[in-house]
Amino acid sequence: MTLIDKKKEKKTDIWINGKKVGEDILVIAGPCSVEDHETMRKIVRQLKELGVDMLRAGAFKPRTSPYTFQGLKTEGLDIIQELKAEFGIPVSTEILDVRDIEKAYDILDVVQIGSRNMYNYVLLEEVAKMGKPVILKRGFSATVEEWLGSAEYILKEGNGQVILCERGIRTFETTTRNTLDLNSVAYLAENSDLPVIVDPSHGTGLRELVYPMSLAAIAAGAKGLIIEAHIDPDNALSDCRQTIDMETLKKTIDASRKLWRM
Repeated sequence: MTLIDKKKEKKTDIWINGKKVGEDILVIAGPCSVEDHETMRKIVRQLKELGVDMLRAGAFKPRTSPYTFQGLKTEGLDIIQELKAEFGIPVSTEILDVRDIEKAYDILDVVQIGSRNMYNYVLLEEVAKMGKPVILKRGFSATVEEWLGSAEYILKEGNGQVILCERGIRTFETTTRNTLDLNSVAYLAENSDLPVIVDPSHGTGLRELVYPMSLAAIAAGAKGLIIEAHIDPDNALSDCRQTIDMETLKKTIDASRKLWRM
């Protein structure tokens, strides 16, 4: 039985920063990777001023090449913890390995499972046992059915706090990094009780497309956005080409909230 078959079952309410997911647009933003403390402090201060609900920043970064920046790892977690204490902002970062769960448990408010690990069923089961909300990103070559099957690995452990994240899929098209599949967002909005958020940064790979695709995502039924944003995007340590500046983030948040309330 799939999640689609169980649409009418009672869903679990998911709360982040005092906001119930689905009642108002959820905005998650921040750099792709955790950077040095001072840069992160400046970023988080501006995110708070813009009313962002949660910080996204990767302490552990899976990369296609083993020779590119892999994140600050444990040091990155320490920086996140310090910023969370100072600014009172909830945080989410990706967990890559079951060995990292204990280190991250007291720091993270929401656990993120990235595209590469959507099929890592052992990790999904162990993350579920943390009892925290889980953002489950769609595998870049996964069907909706496979994506939902991965969500079941979390749900069957008794953790109903699953947020699906559409982050683009691999197709024959090469003008963008991925093809942002908003069909899946609209489909799941009709056929599943799990909330869906959209990552227009990874979904397009082009910062100039983040604003229009954010609005398209909300129109398609997304309950929130997860966006890569930085005070100096061109010099971000990871994914600078798809990272927007704070002015564009403000424009995106304002327009998305306006559209949400229409």
